[in-house]
This record gives sequence, C-alpha cells and structure tokens, in this order.
Amino acid sequence: MFNFFAISTIVKFRIREFLYEYNYSILAPLISNLLFVIIFSTIDRYYSLSLESITFIEFLVPGLIIMTVAQESFNNPSISIINSKQIGSFDDFLLAPLSRIEIFLAYIFSQIFIGLILGFINFIILSFFISFNYFSIYNFIYYLTLTIITFSSIGSVVGFLAYRWDTQSTVSNFFISPINFLSGTFFSINSLPESFKVILIYNPYYYIISLFRNSFYIKTEINLYLNFILVIFVSIIFFMSGYIFYRGYNVIK
Repeated sequence: MFNFFAISTIVKFRIREFLYEYNYSILAPLISNLLFVIIFSTIDRYYSLSLESITFIEFLVPGLIIMTVAQESFNNPSISIINSKQIGSFDDFLLAPLSRIEIFLAYIFSQIFIGLILGFINFIILSFFISFNYFSIYNFIYYLTLTIITFSSIGSVVGFLAYRWDTQSTVSNFFISPINFLSGTFFSINSLPESFKVILIYNPYYYIISLFRNSFYIKTEINLYLNFILVIFVSIIFFMSGYIFYRGYNVIK
C-alpha cells in the first residue's frame, strides 16, 4: 500500500520549490525561447524559411515549448536529488517510512505538474507570435505528459546514481540536448537528405514532437497504432527507471 500522504507532501514541496525559484525555473527558459523566436523571426524576414502551409515561427514555437519542458523535466529531478545527496537531506527520505518506489513516484508526479505549468506559461507568452485556428488542449497535455514522464524518469535515475554535478552535466550535454535538437525541433524531416531521415524515422521522440506540433494547427484523428508504440516506449523508460530505484544500488557514499 502506497503512502499517499508522504507522496503528496513531497509533491507539494517540490512544486513550491519550483515556484519559489521562478527566476531560474520559469523566467530563464522563457527568455531563451523569446530570444530564439526574435532571432529566427528576423532571419525569416530576409530568408524564406516557411515550411509547407505554416511559417517557420509557427513551426518552431511548439518545438521550443516541448524542448524546454523536456530539458526542465530532466534537470529538475536530477539536480534536486544530487543536491539533496550532497547536503545529506536525501538520507531523510531513505530513513523515513517510504519505499524507494514511492520516492520515485513523488518525483515523477511533481515533475508532471511542474512541466505542465512551464508548458502552459510558455504557450501563453509564445502564442502572441503565432496564429492558429485550431488548438487541441487534450493533445497538448497528453504529448507533453509523455515527454515529462520520459525525461523526468531519466533525470531521476541520473540523480539517484550520480554523486557529482559532472555526471549530470555530461548526460545533459551529450545525451539530452542532442536528442532535443535532433528530433525535429528546428527542422522538418522533409528538409533532410534521404540518408539522414533514418535519424528521425526510428526516433519515437520525433513522433511525440510532431504530434504535439499538430495539436496547434491540424485536426487529425488519433493514430492508435502510433500512440500505442509511443506509450510502450515511455512505459519501458518509466518502469526501467522505477526498477533502478527499487533495487537501490549504492546511492549513498
């Protein structure tokens, strides 16, 4: 039986911590996205970057939103856990009547709320730069949640197993950032040579970004087969991360 009171307490604490540090957690990524939009808007005036039936900025904004949420979903739990281990407060979690699975779930649930808050804030601000006649709030939340679960699971495991900031930075710079940049955030698959399209065709995260982008502009029927594959992909990462938490390993030196 899960200790829901303890899980909810951790969730509330992490959400308060996220909102308290709004200058780093909310304003910093928002300003970065605004700079991206301003720079590419300026370039688009001199060089035609339009893609298919939408402008490049309309193509870019959904990618920026989901990229920001994905990066924050990795950084937030990994940094929080490593910091807790360094100052010794993570020992309190392990000594409390909490299983490691409950600690893991608390971090995932809290990150879902944090990621959705961040996503909606960026959407509200960046929507002033685009125009759309259709918007699916259901698809927006659904694909954003899949992204949050994926990257927060990875971030929680990295924080759980790592002892130094170097490890977290290495994973972020050499794994998380390339995945975000090379999964169709800034470009369409149609703009790639045939030999490079394999990078996206067999990349599940590319389809999450594409379907998330469609929630802004295109009213389409849900592809049950594709969504089933995506849910399986996210579930594998989630359960593997949960298993690592359950096993524990040597999390405290």
